[in-house]
Amino acid sequence: MFHYVPLALIVIVLFAWCIDYINGFHDTANAIATVVSTGVMPVRYAIVMAACLNFAGALLGTSVATTIAKGIADSALVVPAVIIAALLAAIFWDLLTWWYGIPSSTSHTLMGGLAGAVVAHAGIHALQWGKLRQIAAFIVISPLLGFIVAAIIIIGILWIVRRMSIHKVNFAFRKMQLVSAGAMAFTHGTNDAQKAMGVICLGLITYGYLTPVPGANVAVPLWVKIGCAFMMGAGTAGGGMKIIKTLGHKIAKLKPIHGFAAETAAAVVLFTTAHFGIPVSTTHSISGAIMGVGTSMNPSAVRWGLAGNIFIAWLLTIPVSALLAAGFYQGLVHLAPSLKTNPRAVHQVLMTPQIPPPLSEAKP
Repeated sequence: MFHYVPLALIVIVLFAWCIDYINGFHDTANAIATVVSTGVMPVRYAIVMAACLNFAGALLGTSVATTIAKGIADSALVVPAVIIAALLAAIFWDLLTWWYGIPSSTSHTLMGGLAGAVVAHAGIHALQWGKLRQIAAFIVISPLLGFIVAAIIIIGILWIVRRMSIHKVNFAFRKMQLVSAGAMAFTHGTNDAQKAMGVICLGLITYGYLTPVPGANVAVPLWVKIGCAFMMGAGTAGGGMKIIKTLGHKIAKLKPIHGFAAETAAAVVLFTTAHFGIPVSTTHSISGAIMGVGTSMNPSAVRWGLAGNIFIAWLLTIPVSALLAAGFYQGLVHLAPSLKTNPRAVHQVLMTPQIPPPLSEAKP
């Protein structure tokens, strides 16, 4: 496809796909924790369903990818070391939180990583503060929306089925939860896979292979979409039982009717935010929804101590990943100083054909 592909750009693509794979097994629980914990589907079938729908969702839309590629920092000030450092920070934090079974956000890990590496390279003025404030606000807004929407849905459902037998209600919602879990898996692919797409597009912009159009979505190449979709699906197929247990069993005990309400609420939040290009956390949305459902049943049914620990991890994600990325950036530019130079000029020189001077101007 390209006449010349720099090694650093290849590394960026591979690391971005690695993030997608990790996100797949790290965030599988977001889509299937409730459907597994309520006994509606065995884990292996739920994972296969989520993998397929993650793949399909990843191919839809580019609004979130555009935010990552153009909305975090001035792309003219982004160099290869910035992107690689952000990806390394995201990989490290995701694996660490997965190991301890903490439902953290890959979205905000990438945001923090990019912000920290950009500041280390070009200073704080290089950041797009308007978009960053919006993303930071949704650390609180997305779980709160999930909480409120889930509470409204479960209260409405309980009122509708108040005269039905428990057996009939459980039977109906075991079927309906298959739909809500599928919607959750699809929106996870739509929202989260686009973040890796955005990082790859940022790399392509940095090297001059992609030209951003002001006011328009980034034209994500088809190979980027398919690669990210495949890696997200493959990672999802790898599972993630530690976080499934945390979300599905430890925050609150759920029945099919509650699982349906939580998944539906989270899917609504994710569909809406993806439409407007806001990279929110799938983890935050479903966690808030589960808490909302649990609170509507009985506030004491929610394990607020665990919920508090999860919330602290959310708050730490952006600053910790920013510091990690700044450290990785310093290490990278020490080992390979060329990674801190803007490669667009070099690329243009390499890709521009050299036209010989006219014969009349040639020296005798």
